[in-house]
Amino acid sequence: MYQGFYNLTSGMLTQSRNLNVVSNNMANIQTAGYKKDTMVSSTFQEEMLYRTGRRAKENREELAVTSKIRTASRTYVDYEQGSMEPTEGIYDFAIQGRGFFCIQTEDGVRYTRDGSFSVDNQGYLVLNDQGRVLGKNNRPIKIDNENFNVDNRGNITVEETVRGKVRRTTLGSIRVVDFENYENLHKEDNGMFSTDQNGRQVGNDTAIAWKCLERANVNMVDEMTNMMSSQRALQSAAQVLRLYDQVMGKSASEVGSL
Repeated sequence: MYQGFYNLTSGMLTQSRNLNVVSNNMANIQTAGYKKDTMVSSTFQEEMLYRTGRRAKENREELAVTSKIRTASRTYVDYEQGSMEPTEGIYDFAIQGRGFFCIQTEDGVRYTRDGSFSVDNQGYLVLNDQGRVLGKNNRPIKIDNENFNVDNRGNITVEETVRGKVRRTTLGSIRVVDFENYENLHKEDNGMFSTDQNGRQVGNDTAIAWKCLERANVNMVDEMTNMMSSQRALQSAAQVLRLYDQVMGKSASEVGSL
C-alpha cells in the first residue's frame, strides 16, 4: 500500500512540472522567435520483483520490473522553424533557416531568433532590454539614416544621390551564426541562448528576411491538449491520494484498536 504514495506523489510532481512548461509555451506564443519546450518524464530506480517461499528463499522466481517513482527526465527545446509574419517594420528581421542573431549583453554575447529590433538613443540597433545587435565585424551596428535597405544576407545599405551620382554606403551587416551541437545551447530568459561553442558562419541556405518576424513555433491546440491531459492526471492522482490517506487513517484508528 505504501508504494501507492510514492507513485501518486511523484506523478503529481511530474504533472505539475509539465504544466509549468506548457504554460510557459502558451505565454510566449506571441514572442518572436520563441522555441517551445517539451518535458520528458521517466521512471526512477527500477527494481525487480521476486516470489519466494516463507521459509526457503533460495528458489526465487522473477515476476516483473517495477518502479515506485516517476520523475521529470529533462526538458528539450524544439528548434523547428516558425512561420514568417510580414510586419513592414523597418527594424524587424527574421532568419530563414538555421542560425541565431548575436546580441552584446551585460553578461557577454547571447544568441536569439528574436529579430524585433529597434534603435537606442545613440542610434545603435538593439534588441529591447537585452543589448546591441552585433555585425559581422563583431561590433554593434549603428544606423543613422532610416532610408536604408537590407538584402537577404543582412547587409544594411543606404543610397544617396550626390551631384547626380548614386552613392551607396554600407551601415553594417547583421551577424548570424550557427552551432554544430544544439544540445550544448543553454536556454535563458526572453528567448536568449548562451553557449561555450564558437559560432560558425551560416550556409547559403540561410537568409535574412527584412520587415518580417519569425513567429513562435508553438501550436496552441497541442499545448491545450497537453495541458488538459496533465491537469486531469494531476487531479486523479490527488483524489486517489486522499483515498489512500483515509484508508491509512482507518487502519490506524479502527483496525489497529481491534
